[in-house]
Amino acid sequence: MRLLLDTHVWLWSLVEPERLGRRVRQALGADGTEIWVSAISIWELLLLIEKRRVIVDRSPHEWIEAAFASAPFHEAPINRAVAMRSRTVRLPHQDPADRFLAATAEVFELTLVTDDRHLLRGKTYRTLANA
Repeated sequence: MRLLLDTHVWLWSLVEPERLGRRVRQALGADGTEIWVSAISIWELLLLIEKRRVIVDRSPHEWIEAAFASAPFHEAPINRAVAMRSRTVRLPHQDPADRFLAATAEVFELTLVTDDRHLLRGKTYRTLANA
C-alpha cells in the first residue's frame, strides 16, 4: 500500500500517535507500506509553526529533517503534473493545500490518509479515513 499522509495525520504519526485510528495504525505498520509526505505538508507545517499553532523543540528546519530521518517517509514532489491537476481536481472548496494533496494522490496513485471530510469525499483518488 502506498499512503500519502495529510498534514495533520503526518504530525499525529510523529507526536500524537494515539490520535490515529486503528485502521490507519494498521496500514502504517503493515509490511510493504510506503509512507509518503507531500512538500505541501512541509509548507503547511512551517506556517503552523510561524503562527505558533504547532510548537517544536528546535528550529523548524532541524525538526523536519529529524522527522524524515526518524521515519521511512518518501517525499512526494510538487511537479508540473501535480500543479496542473491541482486546478481541475474536484473539491468542494479552493483550499490550495488540499488541492495539492488531492492532486498528488491522484497523479502518483497514492491513497490519501486524512481526517478531512472534504478530502474524504474526493472521487478521483483513493482515501483512507482516520477512523
